[in-house]
Amino acid sequence: SSDLSSVLGAPTALPRRPQIATMDQTEKAFQKQDAVFIGSKRLLGKKSKKAMRYWRNVGLGFPTPKEAKEGNFVDKKCPFTGNVSIRGAILKGMVISTKMKRTIVIRRNYLHYIKKFNRFEKRHSNLPVHCSPAFEPKEGDIVTAGQCRPLAKTVRFNVLKVDKNQIFGSARKQFALF
Repeated sequence: SSDLSSVLGAPTALPRRPQIATMDQTEKAFQKQDAVFIGSKRLLGKKSKKAMRYWRNVGLGFPTPKEAKEGNFVDKKCPFTGNVSIRGAILKGMVISTKMKRTIVIRRNYLHYIKKFNRFEKRHSNLPVHCSPAFEPKEGDIVTAGQCRPLAKTVRFNVLKVDKNQIFGSARKQFALF
């Protein structure tokens, strides 16, 4: 039998497609960007290390983050790399919770006028906002969010910009107007 293997040759592996730098695979389903076709015949011959990546400018003067251009994440609800357009209101608020996956809660403080007493009272509202993996906000950061189509039951806004925390100590209950 050793003669036979030398005549036939050692079993050879089938030619494999070149490995293209793929997206982060953290889910059960295969993660890919909808706008990029990864089964192209032209890519089979070329050994390209750089994966094709779809990203765009959302407009309104907000720059596309570097992580959105060069990162490996896949997020179909990201305004820079996914299928979501920003239209309508642009809001600012302070991050108070980052416990959900790709969603944060921001607190918007405002003053409400009481006519009887000729004074203002402090009020606030919490707003769930989708946060792309291109951003890494911490509690207390100031976030600019843009309105988009409904992304979930309560989520109708998307993070466009994160300004780092300027408040020392617990930022959860501090009242500051932006």
